[in-house]
Amino acid sequence: MADELRIDVEGFGLDDKAHVRTTQGLVRSGALRPHLSDVSHRLMRFELVEPQRKSEKPRPQERYRATYFDYKRNRALHAEGKLGDTRGAVVTESHEQPRPTPEEFGAAVAILRRDKELGPKVQRGVLQPYAPMPPLVLTPLPDGTVERTVAVGLLPRGRGKPKGHEIVGVNMIRKRVERFEGGAPQTARADEGLCGVPVAADQPTTGQGEPGQAWVSVYQGTTLLWRFLVVRPSASSGASGSGVELRYVDYRGKRVLYQAHVPILNVLYDGNACGPYRDWQYQEGMIQATGANVAPGFLLCPSPAKTILDTESDTGTFLGTAIYVDGLEVVLVCELEAGWYRYISEWRLHANGTIKPRFAFDATSSSCVCNKHHHHVYWRLDFDIRKAADNVVREYNFPPVVGRSRWHTLAREVMRLRSPAHQRRWRVIHQPSGDAYEIVPGPRDGTAAGDPYAVGDVWALRWHAGEIDDEPPPSTRIHIDTFKNGESIVKEDVVLWYGAHFTHDVTGPHVSHVVGPDLVPRNW
Repeated sequence: MADELRIDVEGFGLDDKAHVRTTQGLVRSGALRPHLSDVSHRLMRFELVEPQRKSEKPRPQERYRATYFDYKRNRALHAEGKLGDTRGAVVTESHEQPRPTPEEFGAAVAILRRDKELGPKVQRGVLQPYAPMPPLVLTPLPDGTVERTVAVGLLPRGRGKPKGHEIVGVNMIRKRVERFEGGAPQTARADEGLCGVPVAADQPTTGQGEPGQAWVSVYQGTTLLWRFLVVRPSASSGASGSGVELRYVDYRGKRVLYQAHVPILNVLYDGNACGPYRDWQYQEGMIQATGANVAPGFLLCPSPAKTILDTESDTGTFLGTAIYVDGLEVVLVCELEAGWYRYISEWRLHANGTIKPRFAFDATSSSCVCNKHHHHVYWRLDFDIRKAADNVVREYNFPPVVGRSRWHTLAREVMRLRSPAHQRRWRVIHQPSGDAYEIVPGPRDGTAAGDPYAVGDVWALRWHAGEIDDEPPPSTRIHIDTFKNGESIVKEDVVLWYGAHFTHDVTGPHVSHVVGPDLVPRNW
């Protein structure tokens, strides 16, 4: 039919071969060879370095930063250079403890299986290993150093309520198992009571830095409605990744967004029963989906994909981001893992120009999630309406809060709270043309009012290179207020951060686990 949507997908940027050439070349003959030769090491993270300037048209990133862990010397090594040049990379050393990769977690489980007491139970399937929170045990030794120790949860299997739930640490330097008083390290817990979907055993996930970018074009008949670059979570920007990321988003031939993603995600428990945690948004999980593989990490589906929210199952058939048509919307969805948490990163783009960023929350079997806790998700929306410059942010209130007008211009960088009593919403406008997009809060997005951990709802900031996230943060809560320094945001390149807040209470009434605003075109 004439009004049906059609999707074309084309791969872009770094491919698997270039990724392998770089990561292996650094160690075999490149700049890391003198540092890692003949020692135990592992690639922990691979990042494409963000350019310091925007470009109107996309260019493949030219620089990389690879992080390896040297187990012999208990240190992290970072190599930064230009793609294609592994010998000229600059190498630095740090005491950083990168998050475990799926391969390192598997190596920790292999050490655990050799433990005299716990190993036989794991081998017989009496105890099932799982990835807990926090992922690492960072207890310092008397001299202040931290030996790399991966956390491994052990779920008892059997009828009734079997005992023996425990979270242990696997010291990757000494290759031994460490157990904790109370059955779990600080900020975690392992009780007989469990909440969440049963965790899938031996199911693959992704690390940080696997290739995956693609151009997506959406047609209605012969009309090109949408064109944008999508980045899979594993390859997304930011120190902790940022979920399914969109770049260079054009609607009907005009630029809407330069970049749109979720660089910051955290959770706070009532009474500090667990955590708090700063989660990551790069580890992809399995979903139920069928279709054609159109680029690394992307599946073009003839019917809607299903996540843990739909199936109540942690198992799936595809690892990555699914793209499909749902009525007059194009949907991009991926399930993310962070320990026992399962997050849904989703974008819906309607034929009428509306963009719906969505984020949802679930979990697999654990003790912590039985306790009331509060998730906070923060989108970074880098609007370039028409172009980067000449953008203005306006706020709507009724009853008015400034003079008699319902709309007023935000003159300088500011944080604003949502206010349903004032029907508060925002517009980013290209002042010369009047083209605009309106940010309409979702009905379940909550507010940070009175919550010092959530901090804020909406920040209107001026764009600066490097201000993608706040890591390494001094604590798990968001710290982008450091970007807010009173600069003018009138006829400038502006960025809006939008926070949504979800309370997960398994003992309370069921509520929707999905949050997010609507981005609606005006005068387009």
